[in-house]
Amino acid sequence: MISVFMAFVFGGQRVIAEFGIGLAAAVLLDAFVLRTVLVPAIMHLLGRANWWLPRALDRRMPHLSVEPAEDAEEARP
Repeated sequence: MISVFMAFVFGGQRVIAEFGIGLAAAVLLDAFVLRTVLVPAIMHLLGRANWWLPRALDRRMPHLSVEPAEDAEEARP
């Protein structure tokens, strides 16, 4: 996306070039700084608090399992 927005700079129109630079900078800031540095660092600092869920909401949400239950594996021949 950064390269697409930077291509607007070479379009010849000043307003479009300014939008291209602004959008490219926003994508760069969001993708690289926020999502690869700040979010993992904050999640590391918060620890188990990242996954805290209010009890009322936990009761209303479905409980799905990706892996089979241990009892089902033992019952297989």
